[in-house]
Amino acid sequence: MTNRTLNLDDALYGYLLGVSLRETPLLERLRAETAALPMARWQIAPEQGQFMAMLVKLTGARRILEVGTFTGYSALCMAAELPDDGQMICCDLPGDYNAIARRYWQEAGLAGRIELRLAPALDTLAGLQDGSFDLIFIDADKANYPAYLEEALRLARTGGLILFDNVLWSGRVLEAQPDDPDTCAIQALNLALKDDQRVDLSMLPVGDGLTLCRKR
Repeated sequence: MTNRTLNLDDALYGYLLGVSLRETPLLERLRAETAALPMARWQIAPEQGQFMAMLVKLTGARRILEVGTFTGYSALCMAAELPDDGQMICCDLPGDYNAIARRYWQEAGLAGRIELRLAPALDTLAGLQDGSFDLIFIDADKANYPAYLEEALRLARTGGLILFDNVLWSGRVLEAQPDDPDTCAIQALNLALKDDQRVDLSMLPVGDGLTLCRKR
């Protein structure tokens, strides 16, 4: 027994996946195709995708916003749990991986629920309606995380859920004097959220660190 979060070695992580992961064959194929790309490290962990899908169910989300979509794995996980009239807006920049995302969404029969907007995310967010989203997932350029927080708080409804990925940043958040703007931004976000009375807060050691913020 322990009163702190376990450090998962390969064997224990494999056990976790073996007894709990319910990844569909389509998601498994998407993850395998993504693993062959040079930017494969951008892919979220499969157990994180499953957890986020459950959050969609638990919150009854009908409108989801994703900032940073890559090959579409996280979007596919979440969109699958939306009601038939649910909608998801995904923000990303143009890249070869956009076609992969669209191909898998189409194969899953979910392309009609997902709108992919290819432009700088802050430009896309500026044109969206205040309080119009139930769940927002942020997994894009880390240097803009503080700015994404402010936009997410504007766009989420009261009681809505905001998720930030990579908040443990492979341990780089422990660096005393980082010279990397991404690391600095994540450190700044984490410290700011600790005392931000606009949200309820929980940081979880899922994947590379996942912070859940409920807008008060």
